[in-house]
Amino acid sequence: MKHLLDQSRRHAVNLTQTVWSPTAATVRRWALAAVVVNAGITVTGAAVRVTKSGLGCPTWPRCTPESFVPAAHGEISSLNMAVEFGNRLLTFLVLAVGLACLIAALRFLPRRPDLIRLAWLQPIGVAVQGLWGGLVVRSALNPVTVSVHFLISVGLIAACVALHARSKEGDAAPERLVHRDLRTLGYALTAAVAVLLVAGVVVTGTGPHSGDEIASRFAFDIETVARIHADVVYLVVGLTFALLFALHVTDAPGRARRAALTLLAVELAQGVIGYVQYFLAVPAFLVGLHVLGSTLVWICTLRVVFAMRSRGPLGTPAARPGRLDSVPA
Repeated sequence: MKHLLDQSRRHAVNLTQTVWSPTAATVRRWALAAVVVNAGITVTGAAVRVTKSGLGCPTWPRCTPESFVPAAHGEISSLNMAVEFGNRLLTFLVLAVGLACLIAALRFLPRRPDLIRLAWLQPIGVAVQGLWGGLVVRSALNPVTVSVHFLISVGLIAACVALHARSKEGDAAPERLVHRDLRTLGYALTAAVAVLLVAGVVVTGTGPHSGDEIASRFAFDIETVARIHADVVYLVVGLTFALLFALHVTDAPGRARRAALTLLAVELAQGVIGYVQYFLAVPAFLVGLHVLGSTLVWICTLRVVFAMRSRGPLGTPAARPGRLDSVPA
């Protein structure tokens, strides 16, 4: 027992040092942790919906009108209440990791204003997300508020991925590593994936998994919105394949080609899940898996964009921004 306690103390001290006396590597690890916990809470949010636990805690910020923690309340099952309350508790983990990222970025030397700005987005974003979650409950899971709730997490994940990418490089002006048209194609792909995520939340808000029996849904035809979503999927996969092909024929850096290949593989796996859940009448488990897949597609897309440019190695001083013209047209 004493050995375990000593080991726990050492781990706690080491963890504190990574925040209070950070290196570039530890800032990067905290940023990666932020990506993981923000992606994780999107999946647990999906679990809340598919288990019909969206109003498991019928009030906010309390779980019930009389208690901040789950307590017997009318016809709400203890399981639904535990699922919703558990998801609320995870918000504190996401906040803790976000604060760790912020402190590490503030303490990191030499000072990096870009990292600090990106790190500030995390605790601020979690606070906004928490307040918006209250609006979701008070609106009885209105599909608009639920959709925005997911999209806020998408924005937070983007900030975390950017923090992770920037912590690995210096402050030089951005330098293209590929032809400028490929960078443009990467931006177009990112925009298409963003549209795909919006289309996905519309399908979810129109479909059967609304979070609770009394929750309203979008008044769209489910077949129509599902078809539109599938069309955007074809566009995204086509753009990804085109980008991957172009990166290979132009002999782009290996990290860009690997990132694009990973993205294509994740998209294909996500497509398989989407078709299976459609033909099986949207089973709850596959919905959760599909939400995980959509989150991974977003993360991998952002990785591709960051892999196609560089700001120099760590320690490179800031330079006046200029055109990304280091690669001949």
